[in-house]
Amino acid sequence: MSRAGESLYRVLGLEKGASSEEIKKAYRKLALKYHPDKNPENPEAVEKFKEINNANATLNDENKRQIYDEYGSMGLYVAEQFGEESVKYYFLMSKWWFKVSACCLLGLFCAPVGLPRRHHGPLSSTGCSSHVA
Repeated sequence: MSRAGESLYRVLGLEKGASSEEIKKAYRKLALKYHPDKNPENPEAVEKFKEINNANATLNDENKRQIYDEYGSMGLYVAEQFGEESVKYYFLMSKWWFKVSACCLLGLFCAPVGLPRRHHGPLSSTGCSSHVA
């Protein structure tokens, strides 16, 4: 994403799903227009040029483009921090149903915040709690 939250496709003036050829063509056109050498007195042009380069670098890399198309800029961040193979697992594990399933599979008591947990007393040598009425 650009600083303003604009999509990488929009930075290049394209729609999602643009072909590699369309991306290259848009990049060349915008890079010439905003190149710092052609705009030495315009600091905004330098920032725009950086955004254009970033968008081009991501969208011309098939793996990065696939991650971006599926998961957005957060997917790119996760890939950068933990590797591209970690992205789908990160998003899988962030789903609420995964957290509930993992909690239940691990046998943890998942009480909502503020509710007291039941206490049945200490475990005996058999592993069962002593339940006194």
